[in-house]
Amino acid sequence: MKTRMSPRCSANSVVLGLPCLLLLIVAVLASGASRPAQSSAAPAKAQMQNEQAPPESPLGARNDLPNPYWAGVSWGQLPNGRKWGSTAGIAVGPDGNIWAIDRCGAFGSRGTNCAGSPLDPVLEFETSGKLLKSFGKGLFVSPHKITVDRDGNLWVADNGLKDAKGQQVFKFDQNGKVLMTLGKAGVSGPGLDTFDQPTEVAVAPNGDIFVADGHDEQPAANARIMKFDSHGKFLKTWGKKGSGIGEFDCPHTLAFDSQGRLFVGDRQNNRIQIFDQEGRFIAEWKQFGRPSGIYIDKNDGIYVADSESRGGKPGYGYNPGCRRGIRIGSAKDGSVKYFVPDPAPYGASADSTGAEGLTADFAGNIYGAEYTMDVKKYVRK
Repeated sequence: MKTRMSPRCSANSVVLGLPCLLLLIVAVLASGASRPAQSSAAPAKAQMQNEQAPPESPLGARNDLPNPYWAGVSWGQLPNGRKWGSTAGIAVGPDGNIWAIDRCGAFGSRGTNCAGSPLDPVLEFETSGKLLKSFGKGLFVSPHKITVDRDGNLWVADNGLKDAKGQQVFKFDQNGKVLMTLGKAGVSGPGLDTFDQPTEVAVAPNGDIFVADGHDEQPAANARIMKFDSHGKFLKTWGKKGSGIGEFDCPHTLAFDSQGRLFVGDRQNNRIQIFDQEGRFIAEWKQFGRPSGIYIDKNDGIYVADSESRGGKPGYGYNPGCRRGIRIGSAKDGSVKYFVPDPAPYGASADSTGAEGLTADFAGNIYGAEYTMDVKKYVRK
């Protein structure tokens, strides 16, 4: 800030009158007061721009591991100029094709994205991105995740609610024929035949069905695993809202390893919990970050998507020191070997960025389904 003096109070004046002296004092004080604000603002801005994640978060999630993938690129050839809506669901089938969920071109989750839409939310692609088929229009309110079982059947969880639809799990064959439904259409609740925002399905080798139930943040909302036999008969449930062992706060994703252990992405608790198929606790892992999506391949390679970790004040998404991205390791021993960082800068405050759901093809390329209305493919270097 430049200070201008009155012509009558120039520095060449031999004698300064009282009015000029007062003007000079005010000008100097004003000039001095402006400098601290400028000098403190610039470093603060630079600090924000240059903030770096620590090598490891307090909970043990590494941010400094090697990245063996090229940057993700938008993927999937949708028909008629259609664009991706918000999505969290993508899965590889036994034949290597990729199945994805699209919330009918709309943005958001737990809403009514597909209600009344003429678009198919279930889509099959070749790994090149060529669309092979689509189906499911008129069935869903807000589809969340998709699972492909070893027989090629498709399982989709719908956590929306509108017009007597939603709050169900659907089983389809490869052509879109409905083979089974679980839950009551348009009914949300804590009963043994109802769900409250189901998120994902995992199917055991013997055909038993496991459903993660509970996307709601309310204290009394469902937060449990539901188990059914292969015909849809209820068998058991375990878990409740909480942060203790065997408790959940947004069980967001499920996967089985080769031993038949069930991995539960307990997202709001920033951990994976591992159980046997009777619900007995085995282990708790926090080294993979905040799990929005889990995929385990046939060799027990585990891929975990963290789309929400943030610092700042405690609350939803709080996981300080943990950078968002995809952590890759071993489901056998919990080691983490690689990290694919989220393109968003560290310290991102948005609700979700990068992959929320993920899978990998037989060549090890990763496909990330993003809440921010895209699907990206990460090719191995």
